Amino acid sequence: MNGRTYRYFTGDPLWGFGFGLSYSKFQYSGLRAERLASGGRVSVRVKNDSPLEGDEVVQLYFAGGGAADDPIRQLRGFQRVHLRAGETRDVQFAITADDLPKNKVRVHVGGGQPTGAIP
Repeated sequence: MNGRTYRYFTGDPLWGFGFGLSYSKFQYSGLRAERLASGGRVSVRVKNDSPLEGDEVVQLYFAGGGAADDPIRQLRGFQRVHLRAGETRDVQFAITADDLPKNKVRVHVGGGQPTGAIP
């Protein structure tokens, strides 16, 4: 599947996930990832930075992992949030101990998958 699915694709898609489906613009800040005794938690602050209310699908990806045949990125969670104009909300993802990566990975959170090759 190398180069054929989002997990192994190194290029930039012509249109990203959800392209053109919203008139709202969203900003992400304050990404935090922490290990807990029960697994892990990833949190991010999402702000609707537009004069219109809208929905955003906040997506969590892990990138890397160590082995040569590991996927470039993996979708590990998503949440749909509705934000009024100018509203900010903290979004959290709980990662169970079984799903927590054993090796060091990069964490990406946003409105679409990370694009291109991830160093």
